[in-house]
Amino acid sequence: MKITIHRGQNQIGGCITEIATATTHILIDLGHNLPNNENKSDSMANKEAVEQLTEKVDAIFYTHYHGDHLNLFNFVPKDVPQYIGSTAKKVTLCKYEILSKAKKTEKFDTKVTQEDVKLLNSFKTFQATQKIKVGDITITPFFVSHSACDAYMFLIKADGKRILHTGDFRQHGYLGKGLIPTIEKYIVNNETVDYLITEGTMLSRPDEKVKTEQEIQQEAAKLLKQSKYVFVLCSSTDIDRLASFYQASKTADRSFLVDGYQKDVLKIFTLTAGKYSECFQFKDVQFFKQGHEKQLAIIKKRGFCMPIRGTKLPLIQDLLKQLPEEETILIYSVWDGYLKEGKNRNEDYFNIWNMFTNREKLHTSGHASCETLAEVCNLVNPSQGIIPIHSEHSDKFKELKIRDELKSRIITESQQNGNVEIEIFK
Repeated sequence: MKITIHRGQNQIGGCITEIATATTHILIDLGHNLPNNENKSDSMANKEAVEQLTEKVDAIFYTHYHGDHLNLFNFVPKDVPQYIGSTAKKVTLCKYEILSKAKKTEKFDTKVTQEDVKLLNSFKTFQATQKIKVGDITITPFFVSHSACDAYMFLIKADGKRILHTGDFRQHGYLGKGLIPTIEKYIVNNETVDYLITEGTMLSRPDEKVKTEQEIQQEAAKLLKQSKYVFVLCSSTDIDRLASFYQASKTADRSFLVDGYQKDVLKIFTLTAGKYSECFQFKDVQFFKQGHEKQLAIIKKRGFCMPIRGTKLPLIQDLLKQLPEEETILIYSVWDGYLKEGKNRNEDYFNIWNMFTNREKLHTSGHASCETLAEVCNLVNPSQGIIPIHSEHSDKFKELKIRDELKSRIITESQQNGNVEIEIFK
């Protein structure tokens, strides 16, 4: 068997992992590098590179729909099956259908065509615990909490080995309490895991306080009661964060305003995740009609909470002109690094931040804390190795509070380990 980390061990995002036997090859994630101000291109983001990479690949499995895990899908040859969670597929299609119809003057991270939408429609889907057989490899997905709805880790069985690929995960989301019981019941229940391939995003921010989504909701409710007109800069597909602010708006008796795309996404969440938890039922959202005087009068009287994003600057500017500055606030609920000078600066986010006089930062990571990473490593207790990915500091895995024998099994270089070849590209 061969495990190849094509990229991801010394960077966050752009993840591509290959697991192969003599007869079968699969990829886990095929992500676009996260753009930054120093390097906005991705050498893999072209048809020739992806066709070469997938020449022998029998199937591709996506842990979730974030672009740094998914956004090279459109270069994959049509005869290669691609798999994603059923709800994740709906959310991705919603986004790409909107982008495919967007005016050329609008700013988006990628050019989207109807062919991309057609390819997405052809994706195969899976449910948690469903065993999928590809050649002599068996893949079983298990739900994890992340800042994307319908995210998964994968248990892969091949050549007599068991490999756990965590994808992106955390414990401090609304459904994060299921992480450890899932691993105990399905992954390590009287069976050995040989290799653990795990994300390590938070290793670059070990001292960052990780709030729970419940804490985010409680603090948001206080801010909504203090300020009448609340704009929230957050991800449009982060189901937990949107639930936090939606529930907070109900507590503060504020209208919850959304644009057309956000309304469609929340409808998907309500019809899927909402079946299992009232927390994800977005029943009373209001579509904001720009220039509608009657609606404006109503929401000015009641107050509102409105999720916004960088592509809606003109709408925000227009609405701000009609609101009293002293009663208006921006809650910044994405990574703080996007505001700082340097390669990660997001100019749209920075411009929105500077449009407001009253501002608060209220955010928590979509990724596992160092404590959770250590707990998972100790629990899984892989017999052969821990392979870090999705991290700028994979070397810091040895600083986690894990057993010494596990520290000795951390793999950051290519090696032959018995009958398993591990190749890691830097």
